[in-house]
Amino acid sequence: MTSQLERAMEGMITVFHNYSGKEGDKRKLSKKELKELLQNELGCFLETQKDASTVDGIMQDLDENGDGEVDFKEFVVLVAALTVACNTFFWEDT
Repeated sequence: MTSQLERAMEGMITVFHNYSGKEGDKRKLSKKELKELLQNELGCFLETQKDASTVDGIMQDLDENGDGEVDFKEFVVLVAALTVACNTFFWEDT
């Protein structure tokens, strides 16, 4: 039986690979793939961001190695940062 954390990890891996490789390297997200992932999977968290340059900024911040794509490690950094922010928002007031 898998644990809740193992299911969460599997979910992150599955989501990443559902979007990666539609164009170019199947192990990385292009800017277009990242934008689609953010809109479809994190739309509620990012709905207040109406600025068209938001994805550009996120891509630039995540793309540590400067290759113009986001690999799984870089993607996990985004998910971890958003998780920390959500934890702070939801649990600091309790």
